[in-house]
Amino acid sequence: MLEIAEVEAPEAQPGELLIDVRCTALNRADLLQRRGLYPPPEGVRADIPGLEYAGVVAGVGAGVDESAVGSWVMGLLPGGGYAERVVTPHVQALSIPEGLEFAAGAAIPEAFFTAWDALLQAEFAPGMSVLVHAAGSGVGTAALQLAQAFGAARVFGTASESKLAAIASRELPLQVPIDYRTQAFRDVVRRETGGKGVDVILDLVGASYWTDNLASLAVGGRIVLIGLVGGITAQTNLGVVLRRRLRVIGTAMRSRSAAEKTAIADRVRADLLPLFVSGRLRPVVDRIFPLEEVAAAHQYMEDNRNAGKIVLRVS
Repeated sequence: MLEIAEVEAPEAQPGELLIDVRCTALNRADLLQRRGLYPPPEGVRADIPGLEYAGVVAGVGAGVDESAVGSWVMGLLPGGGYAERVVTPHVQALSIPEGLEFAAGAAIPEAFFTAWDALLQAEFAPGMSVLVHAAGSGVGTAALQLAQAFGAARVFGTASESKLAAIASRELPLQVPIDYRTQAFRDVVRRETGGKGVDVILDLVGASYWTDNLASLAVGGRIVLIGLVGGITAQTNLGVVLRRRLRVIGTAMRSRSAAEKTAIADRVRADLLPLFVSGRLRPVVDRIFPLEEVAAAHQYMEDNRNAGKIVLRVS
């Protein structure tokens, strides 16, 4: 059960910022944590979900310049985002891009950090083709934009008919939309690529797509596993992986070390923030719920109704 409660407020430790949270956003990991299936890292409260925030710096710990107070910032959290205040290492906080409000800022960190990190791990380069599964999700809508912004030759994406319509209405860059309920994506990919296959697959589904993913990859292609909503166990023909020199890469953001998260934040700060300012990248917010309606927000995600991010307005 989700309920609103008063708890002890956090305090900024050396090197940390204290943030007044204005907005946070939902992720499927929150649904798992609510059921006790996705415990946070050691030392992080298990009873407060929330993996990202957007807010105002209210205070600083020792060693942090006090001029940061009052800044609008956003970033990732190991947990605790569904709260009025959070603390975070100051080196991991990013300025909210000029022109964006807090709801938009809250829709950026988990989606764009995850998608950008996945493309980097896949050694994505201009001219490659990319297939994004669950293209209507927060990570999916971010991945479509990032692939296009950094020079993808063609962007393929799977989603339901309604989510493909939402993607089109927002003019997101998806050259080959695939309705997974009526089309076999492996057939569409092979036809559209002349039998070659795509270079990179970003997969938020998992086991149920495994065999068709292998059949959709070009020689030397890479799959980055980001989510497992379609199951965690799959059988495979390892000979296919060997013969076609395929690579399978698993990724998770929450379990990364502080140093890794700081490095990712640095890459996002340098590579992506200017693109938000210019408008080439934009967070996709599907719906905003007040924090008091967090249970309804979870149900909305459980029902898979969102195309883009679900945001909670905290204050």
